[in-house]
Amino acid sequence: MKRENSIAIKVIMLVLAMFVICFVSCEKKDLKPSNSSSGNITGTSSGSLSDEDSLQYLMYRIMQVDFINDGRDSSYDLPTYYWYSQVPSLNPLSSAYPNSDTLLSVIKSYPMNPQTNQPIDRYSFLDRTGQVSKEYENGIVDDNFSGLAPQGDYGMQVSYAEDSLGNTDLYVLYSDKNSPAGQKGIQRGWEITAVNGNTNVSYDGPNGANVTMVSNALFSSTSVTLTFKELNGISVTYTLNSTPYDVDPVLFDTIYNVGDKKVGYFVFYAFTSIYNDSGTATYTKQALDQEFDKLTSAGINDLIVDLRYNGGGDVTTAEYLDSALAPASANGKVMYKYLYNDKLSQNMNQLGLSSTVNFAGTGDLHLDHLFFIDSRSTASASELTMNNLKPYMDVKLVGDTTYGKPVGFIDFNISDYHSGQPHYLADLYAIDFATENANNQGGYYEGIVPDVEASDYINVPWGNPDDENVSDIFNYITTGSFARSYTYTREVIPHPASYRVRLRGAIPLKTFNGMIDYTLSKKINRLMGDMTVRH
Repeated sequence: MKRENSIAIKVIMLVLAMFVICFVSCEKKDLKPSNSSSGNITGTSSGSLSDEDSLQYLMYRIMQVDFINDGRDSSYDLPTYYWYSQVPSLNPLSSAYPNSDTLLSVIKSYPMNPQTNQPIDRYSFLDRTGQVSKEYENGIVDDNFSGLAPQGDYGMQVSYAEDSLGNTDLYVLYSDKNSPAGQKGIQRGWEITAVNGNTNVSYDGPNGANVTMVSNALFSSTSVTLTFKELNGISVTYTLNSTPYDVDPVLFDTIYNVGDKKVGYFVFYAFTSIYNDSGTATYTKQALDQEFDKLTSAGINDLIVDLRYNGGGDVTTAEYLDSALAPASANGKVMYKYLYNDKLSQNMNQLGLSSTVNFAGTGDLHLDHLFFIDSRSTASASELTMNNLKPYMDVKLVGDTTYGKPVGFIDFNISDYHSGQPHYLADLYAIDFATENANNQGGYYEGIVPDVEASDYINVPWGNPDDENVSDIFNYITTGSFARSYTYTREVIPHPASYRVRLRGAIPLKTFNGMIDYTLSKKINRLMGDMTVRH
């Protein structure tokens, strides 16, 4: 009780930063890590640490020892890592770890998936550029994910795709309407035939010279000239310059008439926040509000939400989307539950941690069916969105098994101090919680299996009924079943020769996979400003 009272009195405000961008600072000349029963941390002989040493030390303490204490008081014991108990005591300053990424990889190697007996943490990472927070909390693409381009990107994702004979070509998966590519009108399904005048763009393996050239030109440059073959066969050439832009996560939308039913459809590719770190509504909120105004005005009966390339983002946006989709009967009921490690769970009241999120109002849609289109790239907040709705409505999944990420991040912004001034080191995204829906369903580490499999034809435009995903859904709406009236297998009836199926892994999507809760971080920033723990 004495320890709990101490926690409540001394750190009740600071520890709300479990879901806060936690500012942790380290004075190099003063940082002398002491032994800890939880971490067995020992310092260097001189007591002077480099920036990388500081990052390693602070990252380890946040994950494995105590996120609110600098090591001088051994009475605290609040590790944040969801699987901390499966990780043995490590010395983060050991020469065995040349950098923080190496140490993080070692930590991630210990937690095991009991179903597969393989390492379960394929998610935790360090962001040394702050790009994730910029894009997903503020809804602005400002720096390239590679960290090499000065500002912005081209707003376009590409992939190789193969036909029924195994021939491969390079195609546009999608482009954000606000991006340089989107402003040029570049569309899904356009073939890229030349990059900076080089026509050697054919697939030659994930590390091949052609693929490397394409990746560098598209994702690590500030200007690129691309030649495209449009869907009508016409060739066009555009020069794109990398610039910042507001994310518009709605790539496409339309209303179908299927028999006597009105069916809405929209493609949603990122869970960027609906409010930025200043509390101002983002372009994402505007886009979602406009979309649901359209769907409500149209009086749709069924809805298709296409998440096939959506790797997740802010859980607040997932909650916003779920509330708009859910029936009125869900209002006030549990949307999803948080699960923490045992140390955080034991101190939930003192820490101010949420255990559940409820539906706080629902939208004006009255849906007979809700369909989601998925792929192996559908992850995290996307999976959360679908899982949350299953207890309350008829949800059908079409496409492929999802990525498998029922766990989420706390964003810890780690800095040390130089001459009394904060020096940014990295954002730590380590797994800190899991989620379950109202029926206690979660744990889908191997992905969520769809109700029916469907191919992803890259060179079929958004919303075209020739898209196998859309076609299967129309069949269900018409007949009440995904079953076809003929024998349908990919072995018996291959996809048409003119269609191209995405070659996964050839060029990985340059997107973020994860879910982060920024709500409490906004609250604590307004109340306390930048919190620091000095060593």
